[in-house]
Amino acid sequence: MKNCIIAFILSLCFSTMAKAQSNQEWRDSLSILIQQIDRHPNDMDLRFRKAAVNLLLEQWNYAVDEYTFILKKGENATAFFYRAYAYTQLGNYGFARSDYESLLRMQPTHFEGLLGLALLNDRDHHPTEAMDIMNRLVEMYPDNAVAYAARAGMEKDRNLYDVAEYDFSEAIRLDPAEAQYYLNRAIIRITLGKKSLAKEDLDQAVALGVSRAELSELYSLVKERN
Repeated sequence: MKNCIIAFILSLCFSTMAKAQSNQEWRDSLSILIQQIDRHPNDMDLRFRKAAVNLLLEQWNYAVDEYTFILKKGENATAFFYRAYAYTQLGNYGFARSDYESLLRMQPTHFEGLLGLALLNDRDHHPTEAMDIMNRLVEMYPDNAVAYAARAGMEKDRNLYDVAEYDFSEAIRLDPAEAQYYLNRAIIRITLGKKSLAKEDLDQAVALGVSRAELSELYSLVKERN
């Protein structure tokens, strides 16, 4: 579940970009952006575009440098959010936390900022703070499937299977087309001994495009014994 949510956060960085491009195509784009920045070093739009490509190529230090340059020109919520993400990938949790807190001082209800801080706290061994933020996020955004799914992932990690099952069910109710929610609920239901319900979830994930072959191990766990 953590990987699913982290991937979701990463996708926020590139929601307006053509993800179908290859790494080499992104590197070519990066070379062009560097040339343009050399000519126009204070063009913030170019800086943001370059930083986004740095993130896409997992060039975390370069991304940090770009967002730091931008932030020296003035506080910017977007730059704080993405620099926090880059810092997290580098393992610089203190700097990441500072950026998330700066962002949330500017925009206290920023969904992605709250989610990022909760995930950071969870990764940095602050489980109480992480769950407190997730509870607040669900209260603030009761119609957001990601909020329920993220909280369910934390509950699952804490072996709180009953409430995790409920939260994944809420995520599915709000976003029934997301296969990962069914897969996670299936794993929980297997743990709880609800094999028939788990199989239904696996079947739904397959119907949504997940390869049945990839789920062979899970299907073996829900197979009824004669």
